[in-house]
Amino acid sequence: MDYRWTFRKKSDEETIHTLSKILKIPYSLASVLAARGISNVEEAKKYFEPSLEDLHDPFLMKDMEKAVGRVLEVIKQGGLIWIHGDYDVDGTASTALMFQFLKEVGARVDFYIPDRFEEGYGLSIKSVQLAHSKGAKVLITVDVGITSFEPLEYAKNLGIDCIICDHHEPGEIIPDVFAIIDPLQKDCPYPFKYLSACGVAFKFIQAIAQKFNKPELAYSYLDLVAIASAADMVPLIGENRILVRYGLDKLNNDPRPGLKGLIECTGLKPGYITTSNIIYALAPLINAAGRMGDALRSVNMMIEKDFIAAFRIAQQLEHENRRRRVYDEQTFEEAIPLAREQIEKYNRKALVLHSPHWHAGVIGIVASRLVDMFNLPTVLLTTIDNKAKGSARSITGFDIYNALKKCSYLFEEFGGHKHAAGLTLREDNINTFRELFDSIAQENITNDMLVPEIMLDTELKFSELSPKFLEILEKFAPFGFENYKPNFFSRGVKSVNGVRVFGYNNIKFRAIQSHFVIDAIAFGLADKLEIFNSNKPFSIVYNIEVNSVNGRWTPQISIKDIRPDD
Repeated sequence: MDYRWTFRKKSDEETIHTLSKILKIPYSLASVLAARGISNVEEAKKYFEPSLEDLHDPFLMKDMEKAVGRVLEVIKQGGLIWIHGDYDVDGTASTALMFQFLKEVGARVDFYIPDRFEEGYGLSIKSVQLAHSKGAKVLITVDVGITSFEPLEYAKNLGIDCIICDHHEPGEIIPDVFAIIDPLQKDCPYPFKYLSACGVAFKFIQAIAQKFNKPELAYSYLDLVAIASAADMVPLIGENRILVRYGLDKLNNDPRPGLKGLIECTGLKPGYITTSNIIYALAPLINAAGRMGDALRSVNMMIEKDFIAAFRIAQQLEHENRRRRVYDEQTFEEAIPLAREQIEKYNRKALVLHSPHWHAGVIGIVASRLVDMFNLPTVLLTTIDNKAKGSARSITGFDIYNALKKCSYLFEEFGGHKHAAGLTLREDNINTFRELFDSIAQENITNDMLVPEIMLDTELKFSELSPKFLEILEKFAPFGFENYKPNFFSRGVKSVNGVRVFGYNNIKFRAIQSHFVIDAIAFGLADKLEIFNSNKPFSIVYNIEVNSVNGRWTPQISIKDIRPDD
C-alpha cells in the first residue's frame, strides 16, 4: 500500500529552541515534543514525569458524590452490590477492579458478565433478574449501561438502584437511573473526557478510597487500568498517560497474581512490559475468553489470588486464542473477495459485508484487518438468532459513530465511538443500510482520506542517535493512541551488505547514512525490495527501537515506508 507522508504541523522555532535549551534535549526531540502540543517547560516536565498528584479530583465528575454516598450506605447496611460488566478487556478489567476493591473495603459484592452470543452487548434482563433474586440493593454497570434503557427500567421497577459507570457516548436521551458516572454526559464538568471504562471505574474507587481516607487503596489497581486503557485504544494523553505510566510500573514490578499468571503464560519478562506487549500479547488472551466462550474466565483469572490457578486459566485462554486465530483467518479470507467485489463493481467508499456463518467473536478483529488492507470504513455482520449483528471500524478522519447514527432508524441497537462501534439490525435491512452507509461515506470521505497517511514528526540524521538521545526518547513512553512512537524521517540512506528477506514479506538489512550504520528491519515491505537493493539513496520513515543482544542494548530502526530519492 502507498502512503501519504505528512509532516506534523511544526511549532514556531523559538518554542523548539527554548525547549531544547532549557530541557537540555536534542533539537529534533524538542521538535517532537512541541508537535505534541507541549509549548513550555512546565508542560514538558509533566509530560516526562507524570505524577499521581496531577490526577483530577474524582468528585468533579457529575453524580460522583451521589453514587459514592449510596455505595457507602449499602456497605454499611451489609446489602449486596451487583456489578455487570462487558466481555472485552476493558469490561472484564473494569469488573475485576470494581469487584476486588469493593470487597477490600468490606462490601458484599457479586458480578456478572453476559454471554456475547446469547445476550449480546449491554446490561441484560437476565443479569437484572439474577441480581434481584440474590437481593441486590445496588447494580453498577461498568463499560456498558448508557444505552441499556429497558433493563435499567426493569431494575428500577424491581427497587434496585442503578449506577451507570460508562465511557461511551450518551444519546440524546439518557436512562432514568440513580446515578450516571460518564465524563461524556452533558453538563459533566470533569476536565478529561477520554478515559477507558476501567479509567472511569478507577475514578469511582478513587473517590470511595478518599472517603475512607486511604487514597493508596485505589492506586494498587492501576495495573488493571493500564491493561484496559492500552487494549481499548483510548488516547494516551493527559490523565490516561499518568494512569498507564503508574499501571505499567505495577505490572512490571508487583503484578497481582492473576496478571502474573497471564504474563508467565505469554512469556513476557516482568520489568520490560510495554503498552505494545499489552496490545499484542496480553489483551488477545483476555479477549479470547469472551470471543470463543465464557468471558467470566478472564475476570476469574484477574481476581485469582493463587498464581498457579491463574496460570492455568491463562493457559486455557491461550488455547482459546489459538482457536480464535483459525476463525479469524477463515473469516478474513472469505471477506476479502466480497470487499473487492464491492469496491470494483460499485466503487464503494465504505464496506458492509455479511455472512450468516461468520463467528461473532472475530468479526471486530477482521473488520480492523480489512480497514488496514483497503483503508475504507468497514462493517462486518454475522447472523445470531435471525438478527444481523456486526462490528464497525473506521479510518482516520471519518466518525463512524456519527455515520451510524444517521442510519440508526434501521437498527435495533447500536453504540460505540468515532473509531469503532457495534450494531444489530434485521437481515432484510442490510441492503438498505449498505446503500445509506456508503452514501454517507461518499459525502464525507475525500480522495486524500482514501490514501492512508503516515505522520512524520521530524527529520533525523543517524549521527544523532547517541545514548542520551535514546534515554530521552524513552521518556516519551508509554506509547499508544494519540501518543504514538515518533516517526522519524531520514533521506540519503542506503543498504549495505545486502538485504535479507524473512517471514512473510519482511526484510532485514544494515542502513547507512553519511558513514553512520544502524540495524534496520521492515515488516511488510519486501514488495519494495528493488528500492532497498538499488544501490541508490532512498528516504525512509521509521521508529527507533532498542533491542537487547547478549546483555547489550543496541538501537534498531523499524521502517514504516520507503521512497527513492529523486
